[in-house]
Amino acid sequence: MFSLPRPPHGTRRRTGTALGVLGAALALTATTVGGATAAPGPDRDRVTVEPGEAHMGAGTRVHEGTPAGEPSPGVLAPTDGVQGIDVSHWQGAINWTSVRGSGIQFAWMKATEGTGYKDPRFNTNYPAAHAAGVIRGAYHFALPNASGGATQANYFATNGGGWSRDNLTLPGVLDIEHNPYGAMCYGLSTTQMRTWINDFHTAYKARTSRDVVIYTTASWWNTCTGNWTGMSAKSPLWVAHWTSASAPALPSGFPTWTVWQYTSTGSVGGVAGDVDRNKFNGSRDRLLALANNT
Repeated sequence: MFSLPRPPHGTRRRTGTALGVLGAALALTATTVGGATAAPGPDRDRVTVEPGEAHMGAGTRVHEGTPAGEPSPGVLAPTDGVQGIDVSHWQGAINWTSVRGSGIQFAWMKATEGTGYKDPRFNTNYPAAHAAGVIRGAYHFALPNASGGATQANYFATNGGGWSRDNLTLPGVLDIEHNPYGAMCYGLSTTQMRTWINDFHTAYKARTSRDVVIYTTASWWNTCTGNWTGMSAKSPLWVAHWTSASAPALPSGFPTWTVWQYTSTGSVGGVAGDVDRNKFNGSRDRLLALANNT
């Protein structure tokens, strides 16, 4: 078991029936997070998290803590434009009708991690968001030290990461960030990491016809890929930068962002506790164009 800072998705630990054990491949990541305690503060109480329970931003919180400029819980930074959230089982039951009524137009939800974990609430969230009129999509939490990029892309595509042109489904997301279970770059060299990401992209596109969206931070990308510019012409960028600033810091090679995760402590009707808030860089028509590959 690993000690991680409390997930930014509520004040209590949530468990599910599928949270016990991962396969042997995921077990390869079972290293103690040494020296990764986040800075003291109101959002730093600790919780024991099993392998597989990572979520967007979990690794960033372990390795970097929460930036001083992140909006306080419930404070929404850029509330204008097309707003979205991302969720996992940590949110528990979600009232998607209330989420849509709160002005949220899109949501990505965790489907898989590595090749041995499926989020236990995905099969509920995915169709429920669609039924409520929320433009939905799935994300995969990458474990590059557990298995190859193509292997994980196929696992993701098979277990929720597929795509269909139905006016409400976004392409899948590769969540590639600080390793919440150990060394920041998963023990891979920059060359190996570039190969892994490219293999994931290639396999995912072969399965779905879509370019995978890349979720990352500038610090992780620049360090672990060596300022790689090779994905900027292929994958839309979803950048995590928790700040009240007017724009996020971008990874090397990406001229702009498509989605910006601007806080991990947002508040939305229909969701209990904190939730990641996101902004789409464009109008709703452009968001639908991304969904429909037009």
